[in-house]
Amino acid sequence: MVEPAMSTYHVVYKRDETGWWVASVKEVRGCHTQGRTVDEARRRIREALDLFVEGAPSAKLVDDVRLPAQATRAIRAYEALRKSAEHQNRRAAHAARFAVRVLRTGTLKMSARDAANVLGMSHQRVHQLAQEDS
Repeated sequence: MVEPAMSTYHVVYKRDETGWWVASVKEVRGCHTQGRTVDEARRRIREALDLFVEGAPSAKLVDDVRLPAQATRAIRAYEALRKSAEHQNRRAAHAARFAVRVLRTGTLKMSARDAANVLGMSHQRVHQLAQEDS
């Protein structure tokens, strides 16, 4: 029996003992499939959902990939470090613009090439940073 469609479905992906990924739609009892990869299971779960509800091809699927604790910890550590690195990159970019301004203006009035040598970057990058700062 085909039921009326919801707009969003939550799909849980778990790896079974044989290495296949099993995908199950939480909101639809009995709607599950499997695939050798998460992507394959993701494609197949939409096909399976279409057997249970109308409008499945346009429904939003929210993935919940269940991983072992060690993998989850490794991912969280990576995400935290990536976020920190992005923050540090923004700070470094601001510091580079400020350094270019100090070297190119005021009493120093260094050329772009001299400022580039001091900062360890190309003179093109110095010009670019000077333009961003103005």
